[in-house]
Amino acid sequence: MSGWPRVKLGQVLHLDLNPVPVDAITLYPMVGVLSFGRGLFDREPIENGKTSYRQFYRLKADHIVMSQLFGWEGALALSTEKFAGKFLSPQFPTFLCDENQLDRNYLGWVMRRPSFWEDLGSRASGMGDRRRTLNPEALFACEIPLPLLLEQRRIVARIEALVEKAEEARVLRGQSALELELLLARASSQILDDSCWAHELLETVLAEPPRNGLSPQPEVESNGRPMLRINAVSSSPSRHIDLSAYKSVEVPDDVAKPFVLQEDDVFIVRYNGDIHRVAKAVIFKGENKTMVVYPDKLMRLRTDRRKMLPDFLVYALGSRRVRVQVEELGKTTAGQIGVSGADAKAFEIPVPPLDDQRRIVEYLDGLQAKVDALKKMQAETAAELAAFLPSILDKAFKGEL
Repeated sequence: MSGWPRVKLGQVLHLDLNPVPVDAITLYPMVGVLSFGRGLFDREPIENGKTSYRQFYRLKADHIVMSQLFGWEGALALSTEKFAGKFLSPQFPTFLCDENQLDRNYLGWVMRRPSFWEDLGSRASGMGDRRRTLNPEALFACEIPLPLLLEQRRIVARIEALVEKAEEARVLRGQSALELELLLARASSQILDDSCWAHELLETVLAEPPRNGLSPQPEVESNGRPMLRINAVSSSPSRHIDLSAYKSVEVPDDVAKPFVLQEDDVFIVRYNGDIHRVAKAVIFKGENKTMVVYPDKLMRLRTDRRKMLPDFLVYALGSRRVRVQVEELGKTTAGQIGVSGADAKAFEIPVPPLDDQRRIVEYLDGLQAKVDALKKMQAETAAELAAFLPSILDKAFKGEL
C-alpha cells in the first residue's frame, strides 16, 4: 500500500459557479457530460429562450464538472480550452482545484475509477438509480489518496504513457483488420470484375423465378413461427443469413410452407433506404426441416446447380457490375429503394465454369475467415483494453505503478 494520506475533496476542491442569466436573443452553445468517465461533449445549442432554466453556468478551461443526475455512474469530467466559454445547465455544478495541493489531471484519473463512482453514489439522495441526485457536498465528502504534487504528476505521466501504448496497439490491430478487408474487396473485384468470365442475366442461372417473402403476420409472444427480420440479411456480418434476427408470428402451416427456408437458399434485400444494403445477398445453411420463414422485404433465389453454385451466386451479386445496376435503380427512386423480381432477373452476373466457381468460393471464403479471425482478435483486444484501464488505475492509486 502507498501510505499516502487520504483527504476529503472538500479540503482541496471548491465550488466555482459562473451563472449567466438566460435571455431570449442569445445563442448558448451547450455542453453535456458523458457517463463512465468519457468526458464532455457538445450538445445542441439553445436559442430564442427555448429553455425553462433562468440561468446557465459558463465553463472555464480548468473547471471540473459533475452531473448531479448521473455523477454516480461516472458523469464527471475535466473541462478544456475546447469547452471554455460554453454553457452547462444548473444540473452541472463546476469546481476548481487547489493547485497547491491537487493536480487536476490526477483528480481526472481518480474520477475515472468505478470505485470512486460507487463511493460518490453512496452519498446521493433519492430512490432508484434514475432518481438519485448529487449535490456538491456529496463530492466534497469523497476521500482520495493524496501524495505530494510531484508524485501526483509522476503518476499522471505514467498512466498516460501506458494508456497511449494501449491505444496504439488497438489502432494497429484495427488498421490490420481494415487492410485485410480491403484485400478481400480487391481480390473479389479482381476475380469477379476484372476476369474475362462470360456474363449472363441472372434469370438464366435460376431454377425457378425469384420469390418475394411472406406478407406481414400477427406477432406473438410464444408458440409462434420464427420469421426473419430484414436485418437478418441487411446487417449480416458474413455471407450467411443471421438466424438470430427474427420475430415470432402466428401463421398457418399451409400459408407458411412456400416460404420456409431450405438449404442453400439465397436471399437478397428488396427494399432499404440505404443503397448499399439493397440487393445485398446471403445464403442459408441449415436443415431442411426448419420452421423459419422469410418476410416480403426479402427475395429468395434458387439456382440451377448445373449452371451456378448458390455459394458463388452470393459473391456474384456483390460484383461491381451488379452494384452499378442497383445504383442505377436507386437514381429513379425516392426514399426506400426497391428491387423487383424483374429487376433481379435482369442483373448481369459473371458465370465461370462450375469448377472455377468452386475454387473462387473456397479462396474468397478463406480470405473471409482470416478477416473474421482478425475481427475477433480486435474485439478481444477491445475487451482487454476495457479491463486494462481499471487495473492500471487501481495500481496507480495504491502506489504500485
